[in-house]
Amino acid sequence: MSTVEMEVFSNSQLVIITILMLLGGEVFSSLLEIQLEIRAKLPKQLSTITCHELARVSYSDHLDTENRDKPNSDPNTEYLKHNSRRYLGYVGLGYHLVAHIVGSLLVYIYIILSPSATQVLKSKGIGAQTFSVFVTVSTFANGGFIPMNENMIVFKKNSGLLLLLIPQFLLGNTLYPCFLRFSIRVLETMTRKREFGFMLRNHREVGYENLLSSSHSALLALTVLGFVLVQLIMFCAMEWDSEALAGMNWYERFVASLFQVVNSRHAGESVVDISTLSSAILVLFVVMM
Repeated sequence: MSTVEMEVFSNSQLVIITILMLLGGEVFSSLLEIQLEIRAKLPKQLSTITCHELARVSYSDHLDTENRDKPNSDPNTEYLKHNSRRYLGYVGLGYHLVAHIVGSLLVYIYIILSPSATQVLKSKGIGAQTFSVFVTVSTFANGGFIPMNENMIVFKKNSGLLLLLIPQFLLGNTLYPCFLRFSIRVLETMTRKREFGFMLRNHREVGYENLLSSSHSALLALTVLGFVLVQLIMFCAMEWDSEALAGMNWYERFVASLFQVVNSRHAGESVVDISTLSSAILVLFVVMM
């Protein structure tokens, strides 16, 4: 939500807002939290590991097989746990950077290849680079800010742009835990690092709230997709021939509808005039929010 017209901001002011959204996003904040926890717990963990290693050297000949099999008897467990959290921070940072860099690049390429989108930005006096980065960061952080007074309504017929932004809503919000776990799984397969396997098998011990079990991640993904599907069916059924989607062909209507229903639970960007929607759809959006 915005209390001022977005077009009053200059390019430099939009850059500042972009940085604030980048730092205030849920993904970045959660990654910062885990980095601070790693720094705070490092001295204690290293001290514990040192004691365990000394004890192992002194008494290794007297340890029985049963105790060796216990996870807590392994002197490397605490170090592996700490290392896993450190690796998780790197994975999260990489996830964050790739999502923004690739997203911004794809939006920029679309803008320069689309005459209609380029014309909109020229008429607003907004640079393509600034818009690409701003809208990607805002979408990923679920900020909902667009540097146009009309929000995304001016791009309602630019289906390619809308399709590029839809994944950003999900990657930076409800499906972040699912894609984070998927990323770790891919890295484990590629690198065979013990730390990635430890993260996947001991997500509770790692202590990162966005790292879920495989079953929990699958249920989360199904729930999110289920909610989106229900909204899409109801929105298309009730608004297909309405004033909100007037002047568009069937493909543009479908993509605009998908963009709108995904946004109802995420950033709040809009390609239609909300005031023209039926009361039933507004109630549906409220329930989904």
